[in-house]
Amino acid sequence: MTDASPDQTRDIYDAQAAAYDAQRSRALFEARWLARFAACLPDGGRVLDLGCGAGEPIARWFMAEGFAVTGVDFSSAMLEIARQRWPQGDWREADMRDLDLGETFDGIIAWNSLFHLTMDEQRPVLRRMALHLNRGGSLMFTTGPNQGETTGTVAGRTVYHASLAPAEYATILLEQGLRLTGFLAEDPECNSHTVVMARKDAFPEEADTDD
Repeated sequence: MTDASPDQTRDIYDAQAAAYDAQRSRALFEARWLARFAACLPDGGRVLDLGCGAGEPIARWFMAEGFAVTGVDFSSAMLEIARQRWPQGDWREADMRDLDLGETFDGIIAWNSLFHLTMDEQRPVLRRMALHLNRGGSLMFTTGPNQGETTGTVAGRTVYHASLAPAEYATILLEQGLRLTGFLAEDPECNSHTVVMARKDAFPEEADTDD
C-alpha cells in the first residue's frame, strides 16, 4: 500500500490547479498516440475527455483537429481554468466513478486520470466507459505497466496511483464488447506512459454471442 490516499486526489488537484496547469507539458509527447486514436474516429466526431483537467494539452488538441469535445473532471478548480480558456466549451464537473451522462461518444480518452482510482474502483468505471461509447467507437487510457499501487506527483504533492494487470484490463474490456487495438508498456517515445486502446465492436449483451 502507498502512503498516499486516493481520497485526497480531488483536494490536491483543487489546491494545486494553477501550479499544475503551469507545469503541465505542452510539448505533445502524446501526439503519436493521439493521432492513432483520432484516426479511428469519424471526422468531427464526439470525444469525451474523461479527467480533462484544465484542457491542456489533450482537449485542446482534439478541438484543434475539429472534434466536438466534452470535458469531464471532478476538480472544480481545474475546470474553471478550462472554462476561462474556452468559454463556449462543454465542460462538466463529474466524478468518473459515478459517470452517467445519458449520452454516447465516438471516442473516450482518459489520459492520466483512470489510474487515480483504486483497483476496485477502476473495474466498474471501465464498464461505465463502455456504456458511454458508440458501437465502433474507441477508448484510450493510460495506466501502469503492472498491477499494483504506487504514487505520482501533482505540482509537488504526492498522489495515489493504481493499475490492474494488463490481462485484466483486456478481459474486462472484452466482456464489454471492446477488443484491444493497441497496448504499449512504458512507451519510451511517450514519456514512459503505458497506453491502452480498444474498439467497441459489440454491445455488452452481444459480446459473448456467436454470429
